[in-house]
Amino acid sequence: MDFDAVIIGAGVVGLAVARACALEGHQVLVLERADRIGSGVSSRNSEVIHAGLYYPQGSLKARLCVSGRESLYEYCRTRGVPHQPCGKLVVATEASQHSRLEAIFQQAVRNGVPDLRWLSPDDVRQLEPEVICTRAFLSPRTGIIDTHSYMTSLLGDLEARGGWVSLQTEFESALRAGDSFRITTRAGTDKTIFTSRWLINSAGLDATAVARKIGGLGAAWIPKSYLAKGHYFSVSGRPFKRLVYPLPVDGGLGVHSTIQLDGQVRFGPDVEWVNSVNYDVDPARAGQFYPAIRQYWPDLPDGALQAAYAGIRPKISGPGEPAADFEISTPDDHGIAGLINLFGIESPGLTASLALGAACANHLR
Repeated sequence: MDFDAVIIGAGVVGLAVARACALEGHQVLVLERADRIGSGVSSRNSEVIHAGLYYPQGSLKARLCVSGRESLYEYCRTRGVPHQPCGKLVVATEASQHSRLEAIFQQAVRNGVPDLRWLSPDDVRQLEPEVICTRAFLSPRTGIIDTHSYMTSLLGDLEARGGWVSLQTEFESALRAGDSFRITTRAGTDKTIFTSRWLINSAGLDATAVARKIGGLGAAWIPKSYLAKGHYFSVSGRPFKRLVYPLPVDGGLGVHSTIQLDGQVRFGPDVEWVNSVNYDVDPARAGQFYPAIRQYWPDLPDGALQAAYAGIRPKISGPGEPAADFEISTPDDHGIAGLINLFGIESPGLTASLALGAACANHLR
């Protein structure tokens, strides 16, 4: 057998899974179609370390976000990964929103998020003079991270344990035969066939497409996928010191403000349901951002927003549907020995990455 575990996808979750498997002493290979690590979902998000506020109690998102958050903060501290626990304000901007804000607060308490604090409008102005709201609460355990540095560190851990990443390598097929998978890949015109005891699909946007290339996996075990595009706009200056979030919307957490480690503020993402991957940002879309942002920052100047970038979230729930949980599909589910599929790993996947890695590696024991 050539490998103990092959992971498809070198995004932040795939690298965290590979690292966890390598730390358990397994021989690990990561397959990545792109020419560099983390060039998809992992490089096009808000770079937020989430506290675990929104997710249903007992869900994978709630449990893995809360445990993964603490693991991630500890990892950043010990490995020197740039990060900042800057805190986050969740704000209501009219009285009709107060019951929803209260529900989010109570959900966070049930999920075990610590140190939450209710704030009056005057309290908020003391912390963030530019923010106008009718009620808010503070989540001190929310923060930001340099995702690229984090992924580079995960890669270093993997390589230090003898694992490696094969870039520009397309996964073509896998078929279980005896005690291993027979895996076929292509790099340019070169085709390679090898074996692995475990196969872990962490392909992000392509996870369902990859799953369809795995022999014997029934269609019932491959969820329908949806693409939710989110655009980001930046603004000059530093109007906020903390993250500022309005109430969630269908498909996302609303057009919120996030802070980069250099202090620059950006806004997004919005939600646009799309049928194909395209990262273009139409500057005219800023017209939809101004009214959303001015609900909590009314002094946003005309013409201040500049197109930044776009990302796409790999969802397994569509427009108008309740948000789906992470799906970790194991042999106990689909019956194929050695196969783990990760579906719908959107936010808070970055925060939960180390916990997701540990959850997958536990199956290899």
